[in-house]
Amino acid sequence: MDEKLDSRRSQYFMQVIRTGSVRGAAEALNMDPSAISRAVAALEVDCGIPLLERRGRGVVATEAGLVLAAHLKRRQNNEEHFFAEIDSLRHAERGHVDLLVGEGFIELLVSQVLRGYWLSYPEVTLDIDVARTTEIAQRIIDGRAYIGMVFEPPADARLHTHYSRPEPIRAIVRRDHPLTRQREPLTLADLMPYPGATMQEGFGVRQHIQAAEISEQIRLRNVLTTSSFKALWQFAATGIGYALMPTVAIPGDLASLELAALPMQNVLLNQGGLHVVSRAGRPISPAARALLEHIVRGLTVAAQDRHSVP
Repeated sequence: MDEKLDSRRSQYFMQVIRTGSVRGAAEALNMDPSAISRAVAALEVDCGIPLLERRGRGVVATEAGLVLAAHLKRRQNNEEHFFAEIDSLRHAERGHVDLLVGEGFIELLVSQVLRGYWLSYPEVTLDIDVARTTEIAQRIIDGRAYIGMVFEPPADARLHTHYSRPEPIRAIVRRDHPLTRQREPLTLADLMPYPGATMQEGFGVRQHIQAAEISEQIRLRNVLTTSSFKALWQFAATGIGYALMPTVAIPGDLASLELAALPMQNVLLNQGGLHVVSRAGRPISPAARALLEHIVRGLTVAAQDRHSVP
């Protein structure tokens, strides 16, 4: 059977499974949809059984299609393992790494990691994709990226954390905001008189805030939900209200931006953190491993520098 599984047809089939449609696969591969359809049809002839069935405007795998997809994934993992072992005999001078980053960590990655990495490995190419916490976790688990930088990923045995550090959620306000006059850490009830800004569903920060709301039986008055941490702190900088977010997502010095980060009482808002993750047990290329080491080293130094500031 392996002799019949043409590698290109298998690639097209897996792309159809990922996107849920022939048209989506064609767009992702920059191909004509009819060519994808013919390739999948030929694969079905080779297998002697239907692999896809229509569902609404898209397609889903049949039971046979799911079996084939699992087989192709195992074969891909075996090939990755083989090439990773071969690459381990050479220096990580060339290669490509797919990296997923939470939007709030881009500034940290660029300023603390990438320059040093490219000075050491100038021929390695990176694909950095910004995504939500839930998407990052799933794509790492699915093997669609090597490394993820994320705020508090879900507890899943398939995710391995290489580095973590606490990043509590603070109430970010302009320095002249009335909330800055409070001496004690804030409760969610303290925020109720003011409009708030928060991240959209699917972000780890939002999940922690929602859990805190449930624990205090409070529903915050959010006038802005966004996928951009920059939009959050800029909202706070206007003086209109507050934004709940970790300070690591704010570039530069808070004082220079006329912002203050106010601590919160709720334990749940103080339990989150930055995590660097990969899929447990997945073979990792030398280029990706070198990048992982640079990330961990860079974040460790950045954390030490931050704590040393008086």
